[in-house]
Amino acid sequence: MSQAALTISSKNYSSWSLRGWLLCRMAGLDFTEVLVEMDDEARQELLLLSPSVLVPRLTHDDVTVWDTLAIAEYLHEVTPTAGLWPTERAARARCRSVSGEMHSGFHNLRSALPMNLKARHASFKIFSGARPDVERVKAIWTECLEASGGPWLFGTAPTVADAMYAPVCTRFRTYAVELEPQLAAYVETVLSWPLLGEWTEGAMVEPDEIVELEVEF
Repeated sequence: MSQAALTISSKNYSSWSLRGWLLCRMAGLDFTEVLVEMDDEARQELLLLSPSVLVPRLTHDDVTVWDTLAIAEYLHEVTPTAGLWPTERAARARCRSVSGEMHSGFHNLRSALPMNLKARHASFKIFSGARPDVERVKAIWTECLEASGGPWLFGTAPTVADAMYAPVCTRFRTYAVELEPQLAAYVETVLSWPLLGEWTEGAMVEPDEIVELEVEF
């Protein structure tokens, strides 16, 4: 495949950058990471690169894609054998549905439990507005794992859904969210994922202080 570039922001804080990066690696895409520093000058540059001011942003040949689910669909088109979506029609529909739900929802969870791979709390009080989001995530995971048999949401290999929920797994570890054994095992599967381990290594050497964009990460 032709070489590509993926524009990302903080590896420690940006859940959307993580999702896009995982998808590109899962697809076997040969790409270069382009890190955008979160200062005012970079904000202006990113405005020119991506009208939505969001990362990740994938460039491949003459194509530019800057929405995470759009990146997933594009990668599926160029690497149809990579297994990003389940092969079975009903499972594929569910996978798209739960991925879309993460893409467009869970705003209270994002606010209450922001991604921070360097942080670890022994206990953390989740404000009431975020609890329904946490319970909904648990319900989605339970339904998917019971239908597929695990260890991933849709069976024996990770799909788009696992990339979309991987940052939530890191949040649940960071903020000590209590989980039933089946869900705790799923979180451990994701946290033990070599790709996530590689990303986390990069986050650990990142400067502690960054200037964040005023967007939903």
